[in-house]
Amino acid sequence: MSINRVRSVAAWAMLAVGPSFIGGALQAQTTRDFEAEIEEALASAKAAAGFEFLGTLNRLCLLPASRGLDTSDELPRYVSDPSTIPPREAWYADAARVFDNLYFVGGRIHSSWALVTSEGIIIIDTIYPYNSEELIIGGLERVGLDPDDIRYVIISHAHGDHIGGAQILQERFGARVVMGESDWALVETYPNRYRSMAPTRDIVANDGMEITLGNTTLTIWETPGHTEGTLSYTFTVYDDGRPVNVAYSGGTAFNFNNETPDPGIQNFQSYIESQRHMAERAAEVGATVLLSNHSEFDNALNRNRMLAGRGDGPHPYELGQEWVQRYFQVMEGCARAAQLRLEREQAEGTVL
Repeated sequence: MSINRVRSVAAWAMLAVGPSFIGGALQAQTTRDFEAEIEEALASAKAAAGFEFLGTLNRLCLLPASRGLDTSDELPRYVSDPSTIPPREAWYADAARVFDNLYFVGGRIHSSWALVTSEGIIIIDTIYPYNSEELIIGGLERVGLDPDDIRYVIISHAHGDHIGGAQILQERFGARVVMGESDWALVETYPNRYRSMAPTRDIVANDGMEITLGNTTLTIWETPGHTEGTLSYTFTVYDDGRPVNVAYSGGTAFNFNNETPDPGIQNFQSYIESQRHMAERAAEVGATVLLSNHSEFDNALNRNRMLAGRGDGPHPYELGQEWVQRYFQVMEGCARAAQLRLEREQAEGTVL
């Protein structure tokens, strides 16, 4: 029998068995209402955001998705040509004491935090190499802390706006640097991209790892998605002696391959699972504060301004457990909508 004859017989056989076989699969694909599913995912994200997390909703659900994975090893312009560094007024922010033992030492857009313990300081994220000297080191000094007391630097992910000052803090103060394995690998794979900001490989984080310094423990959670090695955290701060639990989200935008169904669908699934993982960890500790490394996500800059006029009122950062959970629901809903668009593209390609 010829090849064409075999194909012809096979085609008729598929038609003969009806919707219980291949025809059923095609029918399921063509009748699935992707638009309704996408709208449902978007609606869930919008409902969760309320008026509290509009920055996160806007970045993930409304604006075009971030570009895919960066595989270049180009020297950043702000390193090769200092004249391209943004003007100080574009990034400077005052340092602030946010809780008894937590200080904001970041900038207008990108955040850095100092968690103060009985035996030294833990720095969380280190912004850019060109402003970490003034914002982190200078910021600590302006609020009466000694940079020589820095013992750990924990990097949520290896992007230049968060790892930028890690090399300085490691070399100058002997700080131990903690980062996920995949992001350590990024630093080692792209030496030009990380020139002037690449710490020497040190502590490799893993899920559930505890970093204890004096009277304080910070727990690390692996939340891959934004980068493969993205880390998030839970830890306790104090408001006039009252313990308050924090959930810190380490990576938000869709900075991974997301343009095509393969590998985009699976990448979005990893991202979604990470948000569920972090939401569960936040629920376990009863986190009522949500922090991030970008002010557009946790509204840090405005909350810092509110601290001055707080008086006896509620703490501006303390949102309650429900709102912390809703933050991760926003992230999951927006990611699911984007994932569904890729599933639709894949289904349409299969049917055709």
